Amino acid sequence: MSQVSLCAAPSFRSATIALLALLWGLCSLTATAWSQKPIDGEVLSEFGHWQLVCRAPPPGSKKQVCALVQSVTAEDRNNVGLTVYFQKFSNGTRVLRVFAPLGVLLPAGLGLKIDGKDVGHAPFLRCHTFACYAQVVVEEKLVKQFSTGKKAHFIIFQSQEEGIAIPISLDGFQKGLSSLK
Repeated sequence: MSQVSLCAAPSFRSATIALLALLWGLCSLTATAWSQKPIDGEVLSEFGHWQLVCRAPPPGSKKQVCALVQSVTAEDRNNVGLTVYFQKFSNGTRVLRVFAPLGVLLPAGLGLKIDGKDVGHAPFLRCHTFACYAQVVVEEKLVKQFSTGKKAHFIIFQSQEEGIAIPISLDGFQKGLSSLK
């Protein structure tokens, strides 16, 4: 019975290297495609760094669905970004939804600091083919912090030790908030 060394089998090693290169390329492609994914809807106006984006009403409704939206990338990693949606529903409920790239460490959740002060964190709820998202119902205290603050940092983790703080400008949030119906 002959033994085959995996290190000595060039076809296995070549196939492994090719597979790893393909996976690396797909991961890079996914990150690039995600960061270039267009915002779903029509940009109606801009308020500082925020855009008012609206889309057609869902079936059975006559009212457009609108949100304040900002998409950014990390300062030191142009393939890691977030899209932040702030939406107000017809019943008055306000929701903050943050889309992060695939590959984030889900149990760590999403952290938030505003002007250097820790605000809290939220769990990721679901991953789609292009991103994972966290969502929270927004209370008045957070609305005030967003309205009076200068800069927020959303923190995602790629590993237990590696947190990435992604800055979001709060410039224009308060004016944009008044346009949300």
